[in-house]
Amino acid sequence: MLKITRRTLLATALAGACFVPQAHAETTLNALFMAQAAYSESDVREMTERFTEANPDIKVNLEFVPYEGLHDKTVLAQGSGGGYDIVLFDVIWPAEYATNGVLVDVSDRITGAMKDEVLPGAWTTVQYQDKYYGMPWILDTKYLFYNKEMLEKAGIANPPTTWDELAEQAKILKEKGIVEHPIAWSWAQAEAAICDYTTLVSAYDGAFLDAEGKPAFQSGGGLSALEYMANSYESGLTNPNSKEFLEEDVRNVFQNGEAAFALNWTYMYNLANSSEDSKVAGKVGVVAAPGIEGKSEVSAVNGSMGLGIPATSKNVDEAWKYIVYMTSQDVQDKYAKGSLPIWASSYEDEAVTSGQEELIAAAGKGLAAMYPRPTTPRYQELSAALQQAIQETLLGQSSAEDALQSAVENSGL
Repeated sequence: MLKITRRTLLATALAGACFVPQAHAETTLNALFMAQAAYSESDVREMTERFTEANPDIKVNLEFVPYEGLHDKTVLAQGSGGGYDIVLFDVIWPAEYATNGVLVDVSDRITGAMKDEVLPGAWTTVQYQDKYYGMPWILDTKYLFYNKEMLEKAGIANPPTTWDELAEQAKILKEKGIVEHPIAWSWAQAEAAICDYTTLVSAYDGAFLDAEGKPAFQSGGGLSALEYMANSYESGLTNPNSKEFLEEDVRNVFQNGEAAFALNWTYMYNLANSSEDSKVAGKVGVVAAPGIEGKSEVSAVNGSMGLGIPATSKNVDEAWKYIVYMTSQDVQDKYAKGSLPIWASSYEDEAVTSGQEELIAAAGKGLAAMYPRPTTPRYQELSAALQQAIQETLLGQSSAEDALQSAVENSGL
């Protein structure tokens, strides 16, 4: 007969304790996002909360910085040997990031279904030399917004289809006293000004670089674009504070009823047209940015952004799971009022299109004409040189031609 002692019972209990199921270790992801334009901070927090509810073993710490801080935050974190598991990046950075090993190559994680169902133009956001460094997330270009009521008061039947026509309509609005400075732009010494400049370069059928990768913006369409900016500024048709404006400044001026025209991203449409603090709600029109007679029908800049994984991340699988969720069609369709989806079939869904049919009609033309800023690992240096050239020209410190020639010398190309 088996004799059970206190010692036997204790040993059995201890052995049993070894088989108690252990909770999964929690993975913490650090994610870097932008605190302006496209999806709002509250949108991103809400998306992330739903992700963590479905994935309780993953925690996501969110950090939001102005667009101007995204690049340097990402690069500096690499140097410190850690930092982020997910970063938002601009379409202009994959060349630099790929060259310097900043982001993980996720080409083998992109499925055939993803490639087939995402709009072809969106992939240029995350691609460099046939490799993919993330998933496209924000599909965007700049559009021409206009105040329908102001144009009607001025007797203008339709928004402009060329940049010259825009100047003509702005002059009528100014002369009739409807608005003092009809046009608002994002011309602060920042990347925002390069996006406006690129839109005009595309209209004038210009080029940033030649076939050998050398600067070509100092003549032709690049020169015409900067001359247009200077003429619009000097004429008083453009708000003089535009030289200090970023996109949110433009939105505020426009929705306060202080501009008849504004060049801005997708996100402004629903905010200016429906938000409680907008004085022009219900009066906002939008079209693709104009073209130049004999050169282009519309103009557009590629302002798309993607989500990628820094090479220093120790949680690549979990980070990719989060990125796939954030860029999924279900999530993007739900938040389509903040940023248009990357998925082709989304535009067949009435829930996506309802209430923003005018914007989507403009997107059909604008997104198809998106013009890239230069693809070069030295983009940051080139952009800084062009920003300085734009400021010097607007301030009357230099002619457009001389300023762009200096930009060539300062670009490092």
